[in-house]
Amino acid sequence: MARTKKTAGKNVAAEAQAAARKAVSEAQAVARKVAAVEKAAETSKKAEPGTEEKETKTAAAVKNAAAEVKPAAKKAVKETKAAAKTAAKETKAAAKTVVEETKKAAKKATTRRSKKDMKVNAYVEYYGKQVHENTMIADVKKAWKKSGHKIGEIKTMDLYIKPEESKVYYVINETESGSVEF
Repeated sequence: MARTKKTAGKNVAAEAQAAARKAVSEAQAVARKVAAVEKAAETSKKAEPGTEEKETKTAAAVKNAAAEVKPAAKKAVKETKAAAKTAAKETKAAAKTVVEETKKAAKKATTRRSKKDMKVNAYVEYYGKQVHENTMIADVKKAWKKSGHKIGEIKTMDLYIKPEESKVYYVINETESGSVEF
């Protein structure tokens, strides 16, 4: 959804730019006409300084050209403003949708994270003796290290606790096994 709205916002912005370019080119064309008429008026004044009738016609032509420019410019400005407003509305709507989707994703991530953050303490009690799971894990790691291995080599650790023997049997990386007393 967000991509569609982003694309729509880009399309509207492109349309607004195209309308502005069109208005500018129309205004430039009319300005060239006005300049040509004014140049013709100057040329006619130089050629025949006493003819008022030609000057009147030239002035009328200049007024007509100016009259053509005003509506075209006003129309172009209106089109550009309308396109810009539409682009702004669609961009705002797209941004709002993206923000909502981001909030939903963040909420899901937070929900998932809270399940993983659960703290567990496990104890083994047998005949008045209590041993915490961290103590057993630390003892197995010490035995692993004493056997000439590195702690970083441990990928998996399976523990089998036999309270009646006061031992923890372990299998590390599904290949190496041993036991430690607790």
